[in-house]
Amino acid sequence: MTAPMRMAPFRRAEQNRPMEPVTLTTERLLLRTVDAHDTDTVYAAAQDPDIQRWTTIPSPYLREHAVGFIEQAVPEGWANASMFTFGVFLPSGELAGMLGITMRSLGTAEIGFWAAKEHRRNGYITEATLAAAHWAFTALAIDRLEWRAEVGNTASRAVAEHTGFTLEGTLRSALNNNGVRRDCWMASLLPSDMGLPSTAPYLPAPSSL
Repeated sequence: MTAPMRMAPFRRAEQNRPMEPVTLTTERLLLRTVDAHDTDTVYAAAQDPDIQRWTTIPSPYLREHAVGFIEQAVPEGWANASMFTFGVFLPSGELAGMLGITMRSLGTAEIGFWAAKEHRRNGYITEATLAAAHWAFTALAIDRLEWRAEVGNTASRAVAEHTGFTLEGTLRSALNNNGVRRDCWMASLLPSDMGLPSTAPYLPAPSSL
């Protein structure tokens, strides 16, 4: 169902200049930044126990958490180009989920997402992830997009696999969820997986190794 959306981004020195939020569209979705008008909607969606269980959002999730996220974390992430957050909306204006891309190191970012309970199993988050990944590779000079989720989060893993991520293994004690360290799956998506060029040359290891 969901993947972590952590709030401690790596800031690239060359991306400290302000960056205006962008809007992405797909066949069925609108991906845009969230603002104060979306606070109650995000707060209500985050009350779902599964979202609180499988992501690293606070639990219990209070309205003040939604306010801080939308009024501080989201605009600051765009302003310093460290975290790019999108609300995933249907044409009706309903919130289908949230998605964020966080810079981790030079040329590497991590994607996280969650789906609103009533809009799961419709392929919305897979569709949004494909659009966001394409944007990251073409607009942010990203050469490696990582996905992580706690072991057992099979719904999130399904999104990653359907998007084309390659599972790379299990990292022990690599995810801190509300003070408890947990093992997590890790996968990656490269520009070449989407038929796109990399910004830096990539030399894969020999297949025999």
